[in-house]
Amino acid sequence: MKLLDEHICSLFKRHWRQTLTYWSVFFSFGLCIAFLGPTILDLRCQTQSTLQQITWVFFSQQLFLLVGSSVGGLFKKTLLSSLAALLSSTLIISLVFAIIPLCHHVVLLAITMALAGKAMGVIDTIANRQLVKLYQKDSAVFLQALHFFIGLGALVSPLVADPFLADDSCVLAANWTANSSSSSDLQHLRSSLSGHATTLHNISQYPLYTEGVVVTRVSYAFWIMALINLPVPAVVLALMYHERLLPCFNNSPRLLDKDSLSDTSPTQDSGQGDVSWFGCCNPAKLRGRPATFFILHALGGAILFITDGIIGSYAGFIYTYAISPPLLMGHKTAGYLNSVFWASITAGRLAFIYLSYKYTAPKLLTFSLVGVILVQCLLMIFYTSCVFLFIGTCVLGLCISSVFPSMLAFIEDIMDYKGCVTTVLVTSASTGEMMLQLIVGSMIQSHGSYAFLLCGTISSFIGFCLFMLLIYVQSIYRNCSAESSANMNMKEKPQTEGS
Repeated sequence: MKLLDEHICSLFKRHWRQTLTYWSVFFSFGLCIAFLGPTILDLRCQTQSTLQQITWVFFSQQLFLLVGSSVGGLFKKTLLSSLAALLSSTLIISLVFAIIPLCHHVVLLAITMALAGKAMGVIDTIANRQLVKLYQKDSAVFLQALHFFIGLGALVSPLVADPFLADDSCVLAANWTANSSSSSDLQHLRSSLSGHATTLHNISQYPLYTEGVVVTRVSYAFWIMALINLPVPAVVLALMYHERLLPCFNNSPRLLDKDSLSDTSPTQDSGQGDVSWFGCCNPAKLRGRPATFFILHALGGAILFITDGIIGSYAGFIYTYAISPPLLMGHKTAGYLNSVFWASITAGRLAFIYLSYKYTAPKLLTFSLVGVILVQCLLMIFYTSCVFLFIGTCVLGLCISSVFPSMLAFIEDIMDYKGCVTTVLVTSASTGEMMLQLIVGSMIQSHGSYAFLLCGTISSFIGFCLFMLLIYVQSIYRNCSAESSANMNMKEKPQTEGS
């Protein structure tokens, strides 16, 4: 029995160059998104800044990732502009890895990370959209694989960084032998800072000096990651060469035009797809659209706002929750929770590559969202069990891993691959990842660690209710679209008979 039928295999064989290119740029995305947490204390030493100052680097990256996701739609009009944007973005990420060791002031580091964040946002929007355009109704399988490569990159990045992280204080003051932070203290701080919006508590007990001799080898980690990422822009450049999109081939026919792509998606835009936020807001394109058209965009964006927000807040605060009462887990043991969560997300996306071929997107979304609710409720019931926290973390990662690619494939299919679906969903997900972490962090600070589980459970229920509403609205939208198509056919029939 074959895992995938001949149709899917033939599609991949036809478009393997483009597909592998988009998968590789998402590996670059994952590589860049995961390195900051483990290396933040060494970067604090490098910039000789305080812990409060260096955490602004997290915000800088996340804010400009949102900006990049929004402006990424500007580059989707043609294949040339899309690939050029991906080429420049992946080169920027390699450049960022190379110049981070040269940033000896926190402001310079924040600017550098803002540049990386914008490049990541552009990659996020363009790669998702181009893969959907390429495969259309068969895109669900390939989107699951696309998002698997984020997890793969996110797993590689900390592994590269780990051997070069300082075991003790990396800024040696005059009296460092008496008061320096121990290895366990630094490991505790690294785990606490694994999220992008973690609220800091009681850090004064750790003597983190800003003046003295800087002793850190983290520069080597960034240079290695820059080298690991270099093949990615080379892959994009190779695709541009193959498609005759480089300046020296402007007068030659493009190979893609010779392919028979009528049964899938044309690689170039026909002018009816989503070009950018500005195209989305064009009154001429929005005129005559039913209300359900806009409601579907809003509901899809809201669901991903919540689910990506759950991923971000869970990854950011699971360590803080584990070391707090009533669990009071050891720092080293609690530090594994974040790795277990991201590993289960990566494994889940790998498994859903096959499941998305066997089952429709609505069924997968129902399974995933119900699973998230059940896990969150069980975590609240067994809130005193350290063992169940590990089990729940693993199952939660598996369940929530496929929501974004499944939702993107589902909404794009409803909209017949027109409208502003990719830009709206990617931007909403990035916004939710940033905002929900801030909300959960403030709730933990004011109401205690149990608010972490409560916020996740409430968010899960809201997300599922919105999904049920989405199912209802999409049935209305499909009926309206079918009626309008029937009316158009009735109008065209008399004209044909009269001629």
